[in-house]
Formats: sequence, structure tokens, C-alpha cells
Amino acid sequence: MSQLPPLNGLRAFDAAGRFLNFRAAADELGVTQGAVAQQVRQLETHLGLPLFERLPKGLAFTSAGRSYHVNVATAFQALRNATGQLKPEPGKVLVSVTPTFAAKWLIPNLPDFSATHPDIDLRILATEKVSSFHGDGIDLAVRQGKPPFGASLNAHLLFRQQVIAVAAPSIVDGHSLPVSPKAISSMPKLHDTHDLWPKFLELLNVEDKGGRGLRLSQTSLAMDAALFGQGVALVSRFLVAAEIAAKRLIQITPQTLTGEQDFYLLAERNSKQNTTIDTVVAWFLARAER
Repeated sequence: MSQLPPLNGLRAFDAAGRFLNFRAAADELGVTQGAVAQQVRQLETHLGLPLFERLPKGLAFTSAGRSYHVNVATAFQALRNATGQLKPEPGKVLVSVTPTFAAKWLIPNLPDFSATHPDIDLRILATEKVSSFHGDGIDLAVRQGKPPFGASLNAHLLFRQQVIAVAAPSIVDGHSLPVSPKAISSMPKLHDTHDLWPKFLELLNVEDKGGRGLRLSQTSLAMDAALFGQGVALVSRFLVAAEIAAKRLIQITPQTLTGEQDFYLLAERNSKQNTTIDTVVAWFLARAER
């Protein structure tokens, strides 16, 4: 610790370097202009070199001061970010979801949330990475999996895993509904990272004769490709319910692929009640039930 410069001097230097003016830095820090100038001089004495050139109408960095300020400003920003993750903002709830869940279910339902809870700042972290409640500062997470998820978490079931085959009307034109397994085997298929087509074709008791198909990194992209008539996609029923209701997509066969990887909303099991998070959880459950 003896190698560290005085903290007050660093704070004064950071502010003075952003404004290049002692008076403006003093206004931000809530001290006098003379106090800021003195703290910067003490820092320069500690370092043994000047950081600013004093000009009649302000300050200018020395070459050493400019490079030092970049590092000091970065360090203070890192401290602010770390503190912000530990200190929750009133009314703010950060929820971690996959990009597909965000694009195809959460965002279309957000107008209802905003209308019902205008005082809550719901923020979305859309990532394929498994976010950490502590490391990433999230309050809620939607996960596809099987309980238990851990003793420190509450798990609320949102949707059962029910995977169906869907396609645009143009793909099934000329076929009677439901489409026969033999016809499905010859249709172009849209693959995502879940790679469920082998299991689904096994369920239909047919082999794939539809060619290589299109391979995409996310289910949402497979859904978009299906909407544009590029093939048949396998998607969780709840993600395509609106598209089926609008007849933009059609469930081409009644067979459904089920499994143990259901969709859950996870929240930390804390002794302290957070009514804002509880309100968001209640909205998710009510909207999912609809």
C-alpha cells in the first residue's frame, strides 16, 4: 500500500484531467479550487514529476500526465462499475435470457410489461453464456434445463419443452395437412445448435432425404428462415405460438418432441424480500400461463 499515491490526489487529478480546469474539478468534487490544486501538487511531489502545465486560462497535460491520466481514469471507471454491480438501483431488474428467448418471446411481450409496470426498469442481457448472479449482477435468469439448479436459487417453471415442426404456407402448398412423414423426410430442413432433427425423424420413423439443409447458430434464425420459406424448423411451441396464430407458420405434423429440458425462471433465494423482483417474477409467470 505504501507504493500507492494518495487517493485524494488521484481523485483530484482524475477530475482536473477530464476538465483541464481546477475550478470545474472542484465543483464536481464539492471542494474548493485551492484544495484541488493542492491535492494535485501533492500528487506531483509524490511522483516526482509535473502532470500539468498551468496556463492562464486552464491546464494542459504534460506528456507524462496525459499517459498517466488514461490509466487513472480507467482504474476509477473500473471501481465505479464494480460498485454499481454491488449496489442495486431502485426499480431496476436485470434479466439474463438467450437471444432466441429475447427476440421471439420476451421482446414481443414487453409492451404489456411496460403498460402494467411503468415504474420498473426491466433490462435484458441477451447472451448464450450462462450469466452469473454475482459476477454479472443479474437479478433473474431464464434457463432451459432440469431441476435442481442449486440450493441458492428459486426455480419457477415457465414452459414445458414441446418441440414442433413448423414451416411457411408456401412449403406445404400441395400437401394435405398433416403432412405425411414420408413427405417431411424429403422437405428441406433448418438445423440449429440443438440438432433435434435426428430425434424428430426417429419419432416419425423415417430417414432424412431432404438434402443437407441450412445450418444456423440460433433457433431464432431458424425461425426467421422458416418464415421466408427456406425449410422446416423445429421450435419450442411457445416461441412460435404467435406466428401460428397469425398463420405465418403452420405446424405440419401433430407429433411433438418432448424432453426434460424445460424453461425455468430462476431467482436468488434471499432472506431479504425484494418486491420489485417479486413483481417481475409474477408478471413472467402470468404471461407464460397466457
